[in-house]
Amino acid sequence: MQAQNLKVRVDALREEAHGVRSFIISRVDNLPFERHEPGAHIDVTSPSGVVRQYSLCGDPECLKSQTFAVKKEGQSRGGSRSLHDEVNVGTELSIGAPRNLFRLSEDASEHILIGAGIGITPLLSMAYRLSARNARFTLHYFARSKEHAAFMALLVRPPFDAHVQFHFGVEREDLPARLDACLREAGSDAHLYTCGPGPFMDLVVQSAQTRLPADAIHLERFKAEPAAPSNDASLDSFEVQIASTGQPVHVDAKRSIVDALASIGIEVDTSCGEGVCGTCMVDVVSGEPEHRDHCLSKAERASNSVICCCVSRSRSPVLVLDI
Repeated sequence: MQAQNLKVRVDALREEAHGVRSFIISRVDNLPFERHEPGAHIDVTSPSGVVRQYSLCGDPECLKSQTFAVKKEGQSRGGSRSLHDEVNVGTELSIGAPRNLFRLSEDASEHILIGAGIGITPLLSMAYRLSARNARFTLHYFARSKEHAAFMALLVRPPFDAHVQFHFGVEREDLPARLDACLREAGSDAHLYTCGPGPFMDLVVQSAQTRLPADAIHLERFKAEPAAPSNDASLDSFEVQIASTGQPVHVDAKRSIVDALASIGIEVDTSCGEGVCGTCMVDVVSGEPEHRDHCLSKAERASNSVICCCVSRSRSPVLVLDI
């Protein structure tokens, strides 16, 4: 169940904004990339060996190259710092296959994209696709200043300039009113997509919920928010059963489902370890998961049909997984 990595070469580096650099990559074997849908992200292994997830932000129709952008974090544990400080044109990197939990809806009459800071990255790939289809969409981009807004050179010219609205230096207390204005003209069949810092997205969702149904609101988190501790003692210990063989494995409070499965020789591919990227998602045959991830939709959580094995637990004594 381990994913195959791909060797790529860095063909160009661009300073997109204060502290934000884009990486244009191509395959070392010179073959085209597999096609991916807008909103997808990839695992990137930095020269330091740290693996992080970054959204693909180039034109999804371009198969000769891919683009991702990295914000250099002050508290970097080696991922963003290594990519900024140790990568040059010609450097070879290892990446994973694109994964997508943040897709454009085919049923929407219009699309409202709301991003903040580095959260512009998955929305930019969506804007490429929507523009190519002459779809009705608006991209609202919030940033501290023009200098902190990535991909400005692209966004201020066709085909994006007619669809983009910039919101620079909006104070925290003014955000709810500004977001409400962004959504005021949204039709009943509109879908909203948002990406950025957690508190910003929480405000976007809060505003959108007054106008749009839950299944029309889509978001992607770059990192997990701190989880509230559970008071349910029954979650401390449960059993996972393998549907294909019937083999059980005990999961106690001190280990994850991923670790428990590894102890019986079953390797589940993981990446973020925080329930954000969806790499470790496995189908549930029976039992009731306790979802602690940050990537499943409300509908997926309600159906209990999948579980993110790196962080989630079980509300039932036995959880049968489709492995």
